Amino acid sequence: MLLKEIGGAGQQRLKAAHVAIVGVGGLGAPAALYLAAGGIGKLTLIDDDGVSLSNLQRQILFRSADIDKLKTDVAAEALGALNSHVEMAPTAVELNALNARRLLAGADVVLDGTDEFATRFAVNDACHALAVPLVSGAVGRWQGQLAVFASGTTKGRPLGERLPCYRCLVPEAPPDVEHCAEVGVVGALTGIVGAAMALEAIKLIARAGAPLTGRVMLFDGLAAEARTVRLPADPECPVCGER
Repeated sequence: MLLKEIGGAGQQRLKAAHVAIVGVGGLGAPAALYLAAGGIGKLTLIDDDGVSLSNLQRQILFRSADIDKLKTDVAAEALGALNSHVEMAPTAVELNALNARRLLAGADVVLDGTDEFATRFAVNDACHALAVPLVSGAVGRWQGQLAVFASGTTKGRPLGERLPCYRCLVPEAPPDVEHCAEVGVVGALTGIVGAAMALEAIKLIARAGAPLTGRVMLFDGLAAEARTVRLPADPECPVCGER
């Protein structure tokens, strides 16, 4: 509340906000912690997976005693212990193209930290249709990526005034996809990107600063370098394009 960019009005917006997190893993876990600590009013946690031993190196919400328990249940309990004023909505369901709009309806901001392109496409499509900003994070090995997609909020505008969606960046799933389970990832990197996702959500809700809408931030953990590139809306995009 001492920050002039947030203040009492911004804190009230955080308290009234509903954030949905898709994937309570390496990115979703730190993001959820900072959002709960920051006073978000409601958190919907969407993940159908259970905690495994290999998760503990980066998914900081979980402990050894939580292995084989549902991630959403463990996360809701831990976040509730951190801030009992946050309404928790644990949802142990696999999000897909058929249920994405229903699961994300009512959210003010959606965070996606999943590692399956089919899920990412379903989340993006739903956010575009629902006109909800999407904070998207990704990591692999030593590299991280972060962007905010708000194409749905600019539907109907001339093409030059539209914001891009995730499919403007990734039109189709790459043929040779590398997953963290196969190539590895430094746990601390997921904390950096996950915390940045929470920061973008807070900026969007509190109306502070300049969110990463229309931009993509690329972080190289090995070189300790970051750069931000602009991403225009793609007129041929299968989701938000002119078709």
